[in-house]
Amino acid sequence: MSLGGFTTPVWFLLLAVVAALAAGYVWMQRRRRRHTLRFANLAMLERVAPRSPGWRRHVPAALLLVALIALTFGLTGPTADQRVPRNRATVMLVIDVSLSMEATDVTPSRLVAAKEAATRFVDNLRPGINLGLVSFAGSATVLVSPTTDRAQVREGIANLKLAEATATGEAIFATLQAIETFGQLVSSDAGPPPARIVLLTDGKQTIPRELDGPRGAYTAATTSKESRVPISTISFGTQLGSVVIEEQRQPVPVDDESMQRISEISGGAYYKAANLQELTEVYDELAEQIGYQIRRSDASKPWFVLGTSIAILSLMLGFGLGQRVP
Repeated sequence: MSLGGFTTPVWFLLLAVVAALAAGYVWMQRRRRRHTLRFANLAMLERVAPRSPGWRRHVPAALLLVALIALTFGLTGPTADQRVPRNRATVMLVIDVSLSMEATDVTPSRLVAAKEAATRFVDNLRPGINLGLVSFAGSATVLVSPTTDRAQVREGIANLKLAEATATGEAIFATLQAIETFGQLVSSDAGPPPARIVLLTDGKQTIPRELDGPRGAYTAATTSKESRVPISTISFGTQLGSVVIEEQRQPVPVDDESMQRISEISGGAYYKAANLQELTEVYDELAEQIGYQIRRSDASKPWFVLGTSIAILSLMLGFGLGQRVP
């Protein structure tokens, strides 16, 4: 938790009063010393006066000033950024199952590694978040509608099968439809829960060819932005990937450019992973972002507690050292 600002900073003007009190205390001590030296018989004073406690007699006053400073900070309404669990959200996990996911540039293959990392993501996501699953190749299929039942999602991931072509735009449109339908079912006075799409793919869209066509990925990303559903894209694989199709080996390099553009259009974030470890780290980061949110909260209580505690200590020391308050 870090300090994030003050709601009523005008109370800082009280620090001028505290400074004036400190200056007045110093002036009074010097005045008292001059007055004593002027009118007292020093030889007699040393014999009859008790030994001065020295610097210790100033401790209660110093503590009281510190207490006033702490209480002033409390009055200014300090706020802090606090990490708060998020229990009202919808997340759709969208996974590419096109034939290029069979490439072995990622050990043991792109699809197997994607399954393993996605399962870890499911396990790490906070239980109160609704999670759905969509797979896509030449078409998109909503395998699991948003639910808190993680077993359904894990089973869906385990049963992912390869298919031909890549229709990234159709996958986004199908996911948005699933989010809208679910939002209508669980909508409250505050509206539907906030939603996010996590899209993992390795290749360029092939259906349709035009990314900015009516059913293309860029058009879908624009619709996603209008629906206030950011897309976090994960470009998975390397430029060296290849697969055997119809007895011919064909290169299937990742398409980082289009994935980055989709995230930018939708207002989401772009990630790149070239192996299982990197993909796992990306999913861990996403689980943290999705599962928690940063809220600005009141942080004045610790200052009031500190100020009050120091003030009490000051009074106790004042009575103990001089039988008076500072």
